[in-house]
Amino acid sequence: MSARCHHCGEPLPVAPVRACLDGEPRDFCCGGCATAAQWIVDAALDDYYRLRSAPGGRVEADAPALAAWDREDVLAGHARAVEGGREITVLTDGMRCAACAWLIDRALTREDGVLEASANAITGRIRLRWDPARTALSKPLARLASLGYRPYLATGEARERARRAARNRDLLRIGLAGLGAMQAMMFAEALYLDTRGEMPLATRDFFRWITFLVSTPVVFWAGWPFLVGAWNELRGRRLGMDVLIAGSTLLAWAASTFETVRGGPHVWFDAAVMFVFLLLVARQLEQRARAIASAQVDALARARPALAVRELADGSRESVPVEALEVGDVVRVAVGEPVPADGLLLEGSARFEESLLTGEATPVAKQAGDAVYAGTACREHPARIRVTRVGADTRLAELARLVETAQAHRPALARGAERIAGGFVAGLLLAATVVYFWWRAHEPARAFEVTLSLLVISCPCALSLAVPAALAAAHGALAKIGVLAVRPEALERLAQATDVVFDKTGTLGDGKPQLQGIDACTAIDADAALQIAAALERDSRHPLAAAFAGVPTTVLPRDVHALPGQGVEGTIDGHVWRIGNATFATGGTDDGAVWLGSTDGARARFRLAEGLRPDAAAAVARLHAQGLSLHLASGDAEATVARFAQAVGIADTHAHARQSPQDKLARVRALQAAGRVVAMVGDGLNDAPVLAGADVSLAIGDGAALAQRAADLVLSAASLQAVPTAIAIARRTRRIVRQNLAWAVGYNLLALPLAAAGMVTPWLAALGMALSSLIVTANALRLVRVPSP
Repeated sequence: MSARCHHCGEPLPVAPVRACLDGEPRDFCCGGCATAAQWIVDAALDDYYRLRSAPGGRVEADAPALAAWDREDVLAGHARAVEGGREITVLTDGMRCAACAWLIDRALTREDGVLEASANAITGRIRLRWDPARTALSKPLARLASLGYRPYLATGEARERARRAARNRDLLRIGLAGLGAMQAMMFAEALYLDTRGEMPLATRDFFRWITFLVSTPVVFWAGWPFLVGAWNELRGRRLGMDVLIAGSTLLAWAASTFETVRGGPHVWFDAAVMFVFLLLVARQLEQRARAIASAQVDALARARPALAVRELADGSRESVPVEALEVGDVVRVAVGEPVPADGLLLEGSARFEESLLTGEATPVAKQAGDAVYAGTACREHPARIRVTRVGADTRLAELARLVETAQAHRPALARGAERIAGGFVAGLLLAATVVYFWWRAHEPARAFEVTLSLLVISCPCALSLAVPAALAAAHGALAKIGVLAVRPEALERLAQATDVVFDKTGTLGDGKPQLQGIDACTAIDADAALQIAAALERDSRHPLAAAFAGVPTTVLPRDVHALPGQGVEGTIDGHVWRIGNATFATGGTDDGAVWLGSTDGARARFRLAEGLRPDAAAAVARLHAQGLSLHLASGDAEATVARFAQAVGIADTHAHARQSPQDKLARVRALQAAGRVVAMVGDGLNDAPVLAGADVSLAIGDGAALAQRAADLVLSAASLQAVPTAIAIARRTRRIVRQNLAWAVGYNLLALPLAAAGMVTPWLAALGMALSSLIVTANALRLVRVPSP
């Protein structure tokens, strides 16, 4: 007997469920798995157990009802009409291998009313066609769930369908071009082998006309993207890569057609089709590199569920589309389900997997009152959540926008490479003209062939791909660790950083100050002082305000305003109250504590303490190992700042206390004046001036920091380890960009003389050009791997 469930592979309980299958006793973790296995055997699909390479999904006994899938408001956004019925694509996370797809296909097609079912074990998607007149959608889906494959609605289906159609069209173009290239080369070889000119003219012309018929659809249909690109470049009055590609291809095809009609000595159909085929393959691989890099965007788009379970006033529940949720609704999230909207955990405790948002693989424990975010997965216990933000206002939506913005950026380096490529094309056309007339004067029969080889082999594809491919891969690697570039030049400047300046509160500190005690109360008791302090700090965004967040108060202050680096002031019952450092609140000497004062003087002192981030010391050590000079600038008292600096390993001489935002900016300016490149790491809350003034800045924290556009990069993760990792990625990106540019330039310096000397045939030139582009793309893909600490 196995110690694991025969169906799902989960560990067996103390008293497992036992069933006899084909005369052999089997143990199961639950009745659901036993029922699923029995159905599979009874349906004569037990080959599944023999073929599978991984256990199936566990059958959930408490899976929610699927009746909501039959609602028209749900189907309207996800199903489409097809001949005989409707079609929908669903997701499942239980599909582990090809045997699972085999089982799903056969199990669903046996259901009454199902017209067709197709499962993809790689993507986890199931395409289902059914006849609504014969069966409701929930019935075949219930069969799916009963086998351990719980269905989910595929969000972003229209976008996915468009991408799939584009990919299929591109693959069809490559297939046609590849077939045409093989046929054209076969006929061209026969012509090349006729070195003595003994082939009859009728046979030679037959081969040429056949090659013409083969090459024409390759040039004008498979090569259509290049023709359109060239037209757009010419309309924009610029010379780019597509102009050269389309021009070379059309030149080879047109000249060959002309020579075929007049019976000339040479044709170059093989070069035209090889050029198109190899370029399509190179472009497809480059798009593949971009797809790998943008996988985070796709994951974010799919993380938001399509349905949510809303709790009604009488305690009953209903399944509704996520779009129907409103702020204040209470939703129920089952174990393993993604959270549908941002909200607050109402009761108990639960663990949520936030790896998609923060890059942190370990589930985060949440207590009642803690914030939870859309797209995070609930683990271990069901959760009850009150919705605070929905739709485009959620943290998930903000992350998706930032990732897409980062990928749409075109840094100066990329724009510079494009300008160089444009100038290179103009220079190449001039050089090709000179080469043509030189050969025309010395060996007219080879003039066109040599010129064509020159144009093809020196096509600046590698130069144009050198920077974009590397940046796309780098943004993908950054997204994996929860770092999003907001500014176009962020990566380049981060790679050049020599100094890193840290804020303390909410950055090196955990951002969760705790009230340790209240003393020095004058003409006021501790409870009253605490209520006044909580009222003044209620709307403050400073991290220290969190220490008073849980204090209930009925005090209503007026004219409340904050003075950066000092504290908060407001009027209560006609008296002005202040909370902040001693100098600001009481006019006394700063002692590092938070004081409450009024027009009558000091009233109370609050002792607050903030913990150190668990990974702060390790992150600082990695930054030191990278050769960076580290500084700490904080608005806190000197003793507190010194303690933090010593704890993380920052030199006392580089730790500065009681720094207002203006003081921090002045310190950064002083470093810059000394020739240093400064990276500022802050919490994104009250450091906008210094974040904007640094050469490159990183805002660390949660929701508020994500909206902090003064920073060049934002860290959706709370881990400081993302900072040295991001710097390592930036430096690798700079190194790989340089390698790519060096290769692109070196290749052309070598290829141009060879082609101009007539030592390269057109088809060989096309091969060399394509290999050059592939090398650049493959080198850029090395950036996808995230460096380990």
